Amino acid sequence: MARPIGRKRKATPFEAKWRAHRWGLRAEWLAAAFLAMKGYRILARKFVVAGGEIDLVAARGGVIAFIEVKARPSFDEALIAIDAAKRRRIGRAARVWLMRNPSAVRTTLRGDAVLIAPRRWPRHVQAAFDLEVE
Repeated sequence: MARPIGRKRKATPFEAKWRAHRWGLRAEWLAAAFLAMKGYRILARKFVVAGGEIDLVAARGGVIAFIEVKARPSFDEALIAIDAAKRRRIGRAARVWLMRNPSAVRTTLRGDAVLIAPRRWPRHVQAAFDLEVE
């Protein structure tokens, strides 16, 4: 039996996961471009280590920001999605990044977020979370 015209079929779990992954990749690209326009220099993208991940590492002036990019239907939902477990994983990855880049230790370190919502300009939240690097 043919499906009625105008009705979308429900996405399979694989399709839904793939769509969310692509949206996340686009959000990270958009966040990097947005930060570059604000004068940040992108030092790393998708820095992944065992037990942690940082979406973007960016520098401006004497500050190095470890940035979590969150794309959600609203900015509030995006900010809430950066929970304690996520902050711990970012902290673990930041420690490794700092060991590999020892000159960065002399700078101010910050945990930032770039929030992405549909049909809105990205929002950069400086010091959105405490960075646990010690």
